[in-house]
Amino acid sequence: MARHSTRTKVHDAVLSLAREGAIGSITMEGVAGRAGISKQTLYNSWSSTGEIIFDALLARSTDESGAVVIPDANDLGADLHDLATATIDELTSPDLEPLLRAVTAEIQHDAELARQYREQLLAPQLAAIADRFRRAGADDPDGLAELFAGPILHRWLLRTHTFDAEWVSAHVDRVIRATSHT
Repeated sequence: MARHSTRTKVHDAVLSLAREGAIGSITMEGVAGRAGISKQTLYNSWSSTGEIIFDALLARSTDESGAVVIPDANDLGADLHDLATATIDELTSPDLEPLLRAVTAEIQHDAELARQYREQLLAPQLAAIADRFRRAGADDPDGLAELFAGPILHRWLLRTHTFDAEWVSAHVDRVIRATSHT
């Protein structure tokens, strides 16, 4: 994997390019040029622009070791509330939402990009959420992680309703109730 400083340059470059145009038009050459590194350096760590995009998005929620950071203050309800709020803030951020929607649209017809999304971004995030449920002693942590994340992503993706504090609290309460029934 690339050094931290190189990774940061590459992440900044790909996110900048993604904000400027269509996801499908981003090239490895363009990312390398924007980051000020050689294509070989880029290819040594990433095999495609999709991998770079998802690595850059995942890096926003990881610590220095690369582990996904999930709140853990020994209060599952408070932790889920904080996580839901942070997730919603990221999904609805004026700087990030257009990019996330563009990536979501692109993965609908690009099977390889969809695979990269599942493996490189969604799976690590769900695994970290499941680990938080596991530490709380839940019986079905993987199912609960999907139960937690699914409605947030569904509401955002389909724009069925807005997010507000009341909905977040009700959602966390539903998940906590499900936790006690597993």
